[in-house]
Amino acid sequence: MPVITIDSPKLSKDQKEQLVKEFSETASRVTGLPVEAMVVLIRECEPENVGVQGCLLCDLQPE
Repeated sequence: MPVITIDSPKLSKDQKEQLVKEFSETASRVTGLPVEAMVVLIRECEPENVGVQGCLLCDLQPE
C-alpha cells in the first residue's frame, strides 16, 4: 500500500479532491498498482509553522 504525503498550505475541499485523484492516478500508472491501493495524506501547514531561508514563511515579503 503506497502512501503519498502532501504538505501544503490551506486548500479547499475541491483542491484536495483533485490532488488525491491526480496523485493516485499517476502513482497507479507509474507503479502498476491499482488506484485503490493508494493512500494520500494531506497535511496543511500554516505559514507561521514553516521556516524558509532562516525565517518564518509568514514573515517573508512577496517580491
